[in-house]
Amino acid sequence: MKVLALMLALLMVFSVACGQLSQYHYEGAGTGAVVGGAAGVLLDKHNRWRGGVIGAGLGALFGATLADISVRGSREAYQSGGPVEYKTEDGRGYYKAEPASDYYYKDPSTKCRKVSEKVWEDGKLVKDTVKEICESEKQERIY
Repeated sequence: MKVLALMLALLMVFSVACGQLSQYHYEGAGTGAVVGGAAGVLLDKHNRWRGGVIGAGLGALFGATLADISVRGSREAYQSGGPVEYKTEDGRGYYKAEPASDYYYKDPSTKCRKVSEKVWEDGKLVKDTVKEICESEKQERIY
C-alpha cells in the first residue's frame, strides 16, 4: 500500500512538471525508467513487481534529472562561451560542457554553436557527445 501511495505521489509530481519538460527530459526519463525497472526486478527477489515499479519510478526521476543537467550545462556553455562544470557532492559524478566551435549562422536569423559534453562516473568517462545549440530571432509578419 505504501508503494502504491509513493508511486501515485511521484506520478502527480511528474505530471505537474511535464509542462516544463523538453524532449530531452522525456527521453532521459524513459531510458531511466527502463533501466531502473529492469534493475528493480533483478534486485527484489521476494516481490519482482514491487522492485520493478520502484526501480522504474526512481530511474525515471534520475534520468530526467540527468537530462536537465545536460540541457542546462550545454545552454550555459553556449551563452558564456566557456566551460561549465557540475560535480556531485560526493565527488563520484562529474559533468563538463564546453564550446567546440565558434558561432555560425545556419540562416540569417539562427545563430548556432557546437558544444562538447562529457560525463564521468567514478573517474570513468561514460558519455562523450557533441550537441548543436541554436538560438533564433522570432520573426512575425506584421501588417
